[in-house]
Amino acid sequence: MNTTDAKRILETALICSQQPVPVRELRVLFEDALSADSIKGLLAALQLEWAQRGVELVCVASGWRFQSRPEMRQYLDRLHPEKPPKYTRATLETLAIIAYRQPVTRADMEDIRGVMINSLIIKQLEDRGWIEVIGHREAAGRPALFATTRQFLDDLGIESLDQLPAIDSPAGEARVLSALSDADGGEQPALLGDSSAETPVTLAAEMDDAGNGTPQGIRDESEPN
Repeated sequence: MNTTDAKRILETALICSQQPVPVRELRVLFEDALSADSIKGLLAALQLEWAQRGVELVCVASGWRFQSRPEMRQYLDRLHPEKPPKYTRATLETLAIIAYRQPVTRADMEDIRGVMINSLIIKQLEDRGWIEVIGHREAAGRPALFATTRQFLDDLGIESLDQLPAIDSPAGEARVLSALSDADGGEQPALLGDSSAETPVTLAAEMDDAGNGTPQGIRDESEPN
């Protein structure tokens, strides 16, 4: 099989797939006749071929997929003017803490945020598939340890946590929280490349204080903000 045919097969499979596809599954297309490195080389070539188009080929946590570029979002939104509900500030703050401090317990989050976290916030993030319990801390009551999931990375359009922008960078916080707020279930991935959104909350100072061992006073947050 020549390179052109192999790329056409990969392209077709990825365009028709509703979920990211890992390299090990893409090898099945060729009955394992091509190595993982060969597949990655073909994918890199496809990325270049799509470089000037409104759709791009990217690698996220779960595998490879085609998705629209950030600059196309304003036009695609015209096809679907009804936007999904926005996540509350409390929800986004909690998720950002988990993303940057994981694994963390609910008590850790409350120390950092300075408020009692409503159980509905945790449930909402779990139902969304963005966080999960990965274990329990060896302490009184063995509190659950929360961490982010592959779905979280996929919805942000990144491959690993190392690709999260620094929370204290000029546009890092806005990019992360805006992307999380805009994520709508995977049909139109929220991309970190869009740094134009306004910063909805300020977390850097709170997280720095927590890191220095000076948690804020905790107030009750009976309902999500």
